[in-house]
Amino acid sequence: MESLLPAFEGAVTQGVLWGIMVLGVYITYRILDIADLTVDGSFALGGSVCAVCVANGMNPFLALLLAMFAGVLAGFVTGFLHTVFEIPAILAGILTQIALWSINLHVMGKSNIPLLRMPTVNSQLSEATGMSLSAACLVIGIIFAAVVIIALYWFFGTEVGATIRATGNNEYMVRALGSSTKVMKLIGLMISNGLVGLSGALVCQQQRVGDIGMGTGAIVIGLAAIVIGEVLFRRMVSFWARLTAAVIGSVVYFIIRAIVLQLGMDPNDMKLISAIIVALALAVPFCMAKFKARR
Repeated sequence: MESLLPAFEGAVTQGVLWGIMVLGVYITYRILDIADLTVDGSFALGGSVCAVCVANGMNPFLALLLAMFAGVLAGFVTGFLHTVFEIPAILAGILTQIALWSINLHVMGKSNIPLLRMPTVNSQLSEATGMSLSAACLVIGIIFAAVVIIALYWFFGTEVGATIRATGNNEYMVRALGSSTKVMKLIGLMISNGLVGLSGALVCQQQRVGDIGMGTGAIVIGLAAIVIGEVLFRRMVSFWARLTAAVIGSVVYFIIRAIVLQLGMDPNDMKLISAIIVALALAVPFCMAKFKARR
């Protein structure tokens, strides 16, 4: 039990920080109905930019903003390839993701940058309040996640945000009303990857290291968290509740991973476990719907 509590606390912290990435995936996967595979690359890009900035003495909060902007640029590239050259969205994301691997290496200059002795947003909060570093990481994650949820709820209630949502539902209707679906998709992809880059930067500062492979499997985690949140809160239909459910789904996902590791599973099997979790999360709603239909 003593070893389980720190693991549980770490899983909740990781879930909240990665939950911001999940919100980015939610925008493309659920709102725009686009399978954007840029996520793996833009997550690592946010972490890489943040690591370089913090290692060179930049204010860690400013480093978060630059990392978010880098994610926006990654989303712009994917959106540009998809909307201007009409490359399928999934292929455009793959192209950007592949390119970002080399770009991230050039940004950092090496495969990883440790930040063990550098100030971070977490360490600054810990020093200012006297709370433990782990508690500060959790508080920072909750604050950022809450701010992002509120900002997204407000934005998607505006005219542009509503048009983006309508584009995902029926882009032919949006075109008939005289709006550009290409611009809406481009904006959606930029916002999505901006949040992914911000999440990567927060995870980088929490782990105190920027690594070239830190975004590997991010899209799988994002999809799993979204589906888990929808299964747990399937009766909630309001938009803010769905955004909150996505973050909670991320927390549940990391708690499941922590429990599995505490049971003695080999860490090398985490990719397999993640795939199984995603498969179950996708299969359960379908099986439940089939069972209800037969009844």
